[in-house]
Amino acid sequence: MPMPSTARSTTSPGTHPPRVAALIGPYSSGKTSLFESLLCATGRIHRKGTIRDHNTVGDNNPQSRTREMSTELTCAQTTYLDEEWHFIDCPGSVDFAQDAREVAMICDVAIVVVDCDPARVMTVAPILKFLDRNRIPHLIFINKTDHAGVRLRDNIDALQSISERPLILREIPIRDGDGHDDAITGFVDIVSERAYQYLEGQPSKLITMPSTLASREDEAREGLLETLADFDDDLLEQILEDQTPAPATIYDNLKQDLGRDLIVPVFFGSAEQDHGIIRLLKALRHEAPAADVCAHRLGVDPDDQKTIVQIFKTLHLSHAGRFCFGRVLSGVLKNADALGADKLSGLCTIFADKHEKLDAARTGAIVGLPRIEHLRTGSLVATDGLIDSLWPDPLPPLYETGLEVTKPGDDVKLTEALRHLCEQDRSLSFTHNDSTGQLVLAGQGDIHLQCALAHLRDHYHLEITTTAVLTGYQETIRKPSSARGRYKKQTGGHGQFGDAAIELRPLGRGEGFDFSDHIVGGAIPRQYISAVEKGIRDGLRCGPLGFPVIDVAVKLVDGSYHTVDSSDQAFQMAGRIATGEALGNAGPVLLEPVDRCTISIPSDFTSKAQRLVSTRRGQILGFNAKDGWQGWDEIDVQMPTSETADMVTELRSLTQGTGFFTRSYSHMQELTGKQADTIVTQQQKAGK
Repeated sequence: MPMPSTARSTTSPGTHPPRVAALIGPYSSGKTSLFESLLCATGRIHRKGTIRDHNTVGDNNPQSRTREMSTELTCAQTTYLDEEWHFIDCPGSVDFAQDAREVAMICDVAIVVVDCDPARVMTVAPILKFLDRNRIPHLIFINKTDHAGVRLRDNIDALQSISERPLILREIPIRDGDGHDDAITGFVDIVSERAYQYLEGQPSKLITMPSTLASREDEAREGLLETLADFDDDLLEQILEDQTPAPATIYDNLKQDLGRDLIVPVFFGSAEQDHGIIRLLKALRHEAPAADVCAHRLGVDPDDQKTIVQIFKTLHLSHAGRFCFGRVLSGVLKNADALGADKLSGLCTIFADKHEKLDAARTGAIVGLPRIEHLRTGSLVATDGLIDSLWPDPLPPLYETGLEVTKPGDDVKLTEALRHLCEQDRSLSFTHNDSTGQLVLAGQGDIHLQCALAHLRDHYHLEITTTAVLTGYQETIRKPSSARGRYKKQTGGHGQFGDAAIELRPLGRGEGFDFSDHIVGGAIPRQYISAVEKGIRDGLRCGPLGFPVIDVAVKLVDGSYHTVDSSDQAFQMAGRIATGEALGNAGPVLLEPVDRCTISIPSDFTSKAQRLVSTRRGQILGFNAKDGWQGWDEIDVQMPTSETADMVTELRSLTQGTGFFTRSYSHMQELTGKQADTIVTQQQKAGK
């Protein structure tokens, strides 16, 4: 990643401070192609790359090129009509949704790229919900409209059904013929009432508006004005008095309402054919909010004299250490400035994987911060320290796999590498499962974890094997039992002698372990009672079925000792022996952990999700409309933990990739029958 010695500044004058537009949308909607077209149209690159040829500015890492899909965000700085823009291409796969969320938080406007097929519109729902929940201004670009059969009206109706904000059609299509299924050859701008024809490899040409479109244009314009009038009493009064608002008034309303996330303008085109790209750039230039709107949304006063930066991405680079992506929300950030506990060294601009040194960056700019030790994604920091941040929580884990290193001694190295990975992507997490002893990596899906493992292999040179996630089965007893454990061993010198009699009884679920002693007459000296308890606890670590024993009470009732040969070790062994014998006669039963899950799905798929729950031995406790999500349901479920580890794959398959869930441990419940017998047999074989 070269860093040329020539330094420059982003403090050049312009109509606006630098602005940021995020390209967000579902997988295969064409975001990376649109990213290429925007950079080419602004002169930042001279030739567009293609995903097929693996030469795009975005998707420049090996995993993206191998899979022909974005797996991480790509930033690029450019200028359009002397104004500085930072475009950020975000991954579309739901497995990498965390990056898109982090970027959306710091952008001035999100360009939501959608496929022209109405059947795929549902995949945009979680994106729109996140944007609206955080009041992030956004517009929609309907992509791939360069072939016949595209019915924009069906697409817009489907989009409106999942959008909490009213959609405003900014243009209507000009078609090859009079039919709705004919190819789109141009567009009519509804505000300026000008018509344009697409040209191959050139900007669109201004043409006379076709007479056949006059009534449709009037209808669309009327709809646009009525929606804007809902938020402006003066405009409403003009419409009621049959006055024609001036274009400048309409543009002002569009900009204000977009900045307040009250409306969602809709554009269309074809990124691959460069149709609608200049039109989109002009709309961004004139209507996208300025950087101060984003600053206020994040709790920062941009007029403050402080220099404040929001960190939205963290990487670990071999030559630059912890590398942070930040946006300057107020003030001017200079090289060698302090940001909290860190002193900047190597402030730079970002263009994909290329960095260029900066002397200073003004409000609004995206900057790279190498060798940062104390900042992480979500940090809001000023020169004098951290500030409370309005940053959303990461996505909860949905998919898991077990990890094992193949080389002895790599365990510590793996833990450090995983810590770095989880800093880079907050939707990744890892834990050491206490009940199974397994190291578990969790993320958003199978591809997500595959890419994480490839990173561990390629960047940290770790050889790792994956294993199925082990379920933390336990066991308990059904009836009381008693036993006596005697440990006697004679060797040269002092021998070993310990004798303990115990009584077991089951406790209620979740009550844990209770120990009491009822020794009378000094049958066991007081100094050995704790050794007996320790031995009992050791004996409960692995019961007759091969799993830890829980929810039992143990009473020490009798015993004997030898004045010379008794010891802590001997009584510990006696307690362990007594526990093993008593458990075998107490009706041991297998327990499996159960999770409490909340499954979120579009209402159209609720019945399918209910069948999924039943096939995975789940119990439906109830379902309701999802609060704040029009057209979505929540199903409250109890489900065995063993059934939830890979459930997201099937859930997404049933819901066009939109379904998700949260889960938390609920309780342990008895498991009997053939399935329990299989689990016990497998455990006993593994223990041999």
